[in-house]
Amino acid sequence: MPKFAANLSMMFTEAPFLDRFQAAAIAGFKAVEFLFPYEYTPEVIENVSKAAGVEVILFNMPAGNWSAGERGITCLPGREEEFRKGVETALTYARQLGTPRLHAMAGIVPIGCDAAACRMTLIENLKFAADELAKHEITLLLEAINTRDMPGFVVSTQSDSYSICEAVGAANLKMQMDLYHMQVMEGDLATKLKRYEARCGHVQIAGCPERNEPDTGEVRYEYLYRALDELGYTGWVGCEYRPAGKTIDGLGWLRTVQSAG
Repeated sequence: MPKFAANLSMMFTEAPFLDRFQAAAIAGFKAVEFLFPYEYTPEVIENVSKAAGVEVILFNMPAGNWSAGERGITCLPGREEEFRKGVETALTYARQLGTPRLHAMAGIVPIGCDAAACRMTLIENLKFAADELAKHEITLLLEAINTRDMPGFVVSTQSDSYSICEAVGAANLKMQMDLYHMQVMEGDLATKLKRYEARCGHVQIAGCPERNEPDTGEVRYEYLYRALDELGYTGWVGCEYRPAGKTIDGLGWLRTVQSAG
């Protein structure tokens, strides 16, 4: 049975962010992930995670001006220096927290920007980040995000993600395989998990199409959990979904999976 990490940017939002670590622990999670920690110091995040007894297994590097609609700067020509500073910042947090994975959001191609130039910038920035993270034995992740939720996102399919990873050629660059995004864009989930298993560095789940609890919607996750076991996947499965109501009220799926395991 896979092991599950709560995504604190989407789950337990009934509580302030720093209180969500304890809420996740009480609900039975041993690990957490989230989008960004940068509103707080590394020491604050370390203290609340240790007090709750949960591992911080993943977060994103700085992703530009989020409130203005930016969703990563890795592919943006002219922002290379900002990206490199973001790598340094993320590493400061990751080293303090013992976080083994960092995600570099690829970004949305700006209107009028040359797509080929964005792809080359993405590859070169990932090479730099992978080299820096490798010095600390940290895995760099690249995620394909569906273009329904994020129109214009530069990496939107698993084949896109895989080809960019191959172009970068870094052993510590892996694919962050979000099964919700994958279902929206292309489906055939179990086959793609098998096809790209050697490059898979992290898995995330959510019900589709509403992005609520994983036991809602069109995806049979119980089948995919067995598929992950059969593939020998030993990493965490991030629960990056928006609860339909109170988070704790929607965790029946977790108790069911745990009892079946």
